[in-house]
Amino acid sequence: MSASPSTLWCLHGAVGAAADWTTFRGAWEQAGHELRAVDLWRFLDCCPRSLAATATALNAETTGKSKKNLLVGYSMGGRIALHALLAENSPWDAAVIISAHPGLETEEEKSERRKKDADWSVKCLHGEWETFLGEWQEQGILQGSALSDRTPLRLRRKEIARSFLDWSLGAQENLWPLLPQITIPVLWLTGEKDEKFSAIATRACPLMPQARHHIITGSGHRLPWEQPQAFLQAMADWSKDLR
Repeated sequence: MSASPSTLWCLHGAVGAAADWTTFRGAWEQAGHELRAVDLWRFLDCCPRSLAATATALNAETTGKSKKNLLVGYSMGGRIALHALLAENSPWDAAVIISAHPGLETEEEKSERRKKDADWSVKCLHGEWETFLGEWQEQGILQGSALSDRTPLRLRRKEIARSFLDWSLGAQENLWPLLPQITIPVLWLTGEKDEKFSAIATRACPLMPQARHHIITGSGHRLPWEQPQAFLQAMADWSKDLR
C-alpha cells in the first residue's frame, strides 16, 4: 500500500458481509493502514435507500478523518463505491474497484434485471435460507469459488432481500457518461476468468484520467478471496505511485 498511512473503507458484495475483508486485516495493519470493513446492510435496516443515498451517507461517515481515505468496493460494493466517488460530498483520495458494473444502458436491460433481482429478493426473504444460498452460489459467474460461512447472514435476510430491490443493477443510474468526473487515482481489478467484467473494466478505465486496469491471473469474479496474495500485491504495486 501507499507510503503514508491510509484508512481503507471496504465494501462487501451482494449476500456478503463486512467480515469478508478480515482476511486482509493483518497485512494492511502491518503496513500501517487501518481497515474499516463496512457493514452495508445497516444502511437498509430501517427503510428503503437508493444506491446514491447510501453513497452519500457513507461519504458523510468519513468527514474529518485525518488519514487518507481509500475506498475499496467489490461487486455490489463496487457499484456503491462508484456512486460515492461521484457524489458531491466525496472525500476519497483514491479507490479500488473490483468486479463492478457502472450501469445498464437501456430500459429493456434494466427492466429485465429488476425482474430477476425481485425473484432473488423473494427467495431470500421467504425461501429456505440454505436453498437460497445454494442457488446463489450456482450462478455461472460465481462458479469455481468457495462461499464463506453465510449462516450469520440469516439474521440480515430482510436487509439483503431489500438490497435486491433498492440496489439492483436495474435500479442503478447509468454511470458510464459520468465516469470522466472521477479524477482521483483508481485501480480497477478483475479476474482473468471473469471475461464479462474484464471487458467492462477495459472500457471503463480509459474514461477516467487516473484509472488503471489490472487483471488477476487464475481468478474469477471473487478475485480477492480466490487469489489473496495476488490481490494484495496488485494493490501494493499500484499504491507506490500514490502521493
